[in-house]
Amino acid sequence: MIIDRYLIREISKPLTAIIIFLVVVFASYRATQYLAEAVAGLIAGKIVLYLVLLKIAVAMEVLLPATLYLSVVVALGRLYADSEMTGLFACGVGIGRVFKAVIYLSVPLAILVACLSLYVRPWAYQQGYVLTAMAKTALDIGKWKEGNFYKIPGMNRVIFADKIKQKKKRAEGVFIQSDQGDKVQVIYAKRVEQRSDDNQGQPLLIFQDGYVYEFSRTGEKGHFMKFQQSTMSIDFGKVKPLEYKRKAAPTLELARSSNLEDIAEYQWRLSTPISTLLLALLGVPLSRTAPRKGKYDKLVAAVIILAVYYNTSAMAKDWVEQGVVGPVVGIWWVVALLALLALILSILPNLSFRWRHKG
Repeated sequence: MIIDRYLIREISKPLTAIIIFLVVVFASYRATQYLAEAVAGLIAGKIVLYLVLLKIAVAMEVLLPATLYLSVVVALGRLYADSEMTGLFACGVGIGRVFKAVIYLSVPLAILVACLSLYVRPWAYQQGYVLTAMAKTALDIGKWKEGNFYKIPGMNRVIFADKIKQKKKRAEGVFIQSDQGDKVQVIYAKRVEQRSDDNQGQPLLIFQDGYVYEFSRTGEKGHFMKFQQSTMSIDFGKVKPLEYKRKAAPTLELARSSNLEDIAEYQWRLSTPISTLLLALLGVPLSRTAPRKGKYDKLVAAVIILAVYYNTSAMAKDWVEQGVVGPVVGIWWVVALLALLALILSILPNLSFRWRHKG
């Protein structure tokens, strides 16, 4: 058990460091996609944070297996490079003991990945879709920036404001263009205030001291008029029920479906915990390094294999969705190839040793 704990501890060190690094990089990348809209005032900062956290929760089903795999390669590679593995083998510790320690660590992580893939993944996607839909129905002048154009979600209207007084939710020098089919309407107002309809809670825009211009696309004569005050109701309606999204569908619902796209999604969710275990086991033979060659000697090859595996898995998933590959074969042939590769790399050194011994 002392050797098992030592090997697990050595693998856990890079595992922790790599997963933190990958999560930070992934979160930063995702945040930049939402921050532009947040800065423009279209999405609240709190919603951006929730969306990033939900994306991280979804990504963990891939980040954890990849991190565990690379950690096994790096940690055991260091032991080989420092001749510690040679010492363990000399003391009678076989490679089977190394596999045993890796399994002790990878099985709990595979169970965690299964929970993430089967339950957290659809929940996170569902929450993300709801938050995105809610963000699109939000209108708050107080979050707008001066000199920007804003398209009102769900309506053919574009608003431009020369000055914004955010605390008062008031804008000055406002233009609003409305596309009305054969006509284009442009409203200019010196001041616009945002209020809320007491009865229905819909946002109201109160235009003061302005003009309305109407232009015809059919060549008819345009019109304009001056007004002291005009009220526009921004009626988004209630947030519509979300359409069926297979990524947000419960796993049991996917299991009962005969739709090819649902089957592909279901098989992907089932494959992630299996991949976690297989990748960890594959890392053991890939970590074999000659003494003093460096613990990162096999890292490049390991990364290439990882990239090829996930790209092939994505391709196999698309093939199932398109009916190129039947549901029975599904994406399991990719998992089978991964298992075969791990098996071949594990037994090759033993076969080579026996051949040399007989010779």
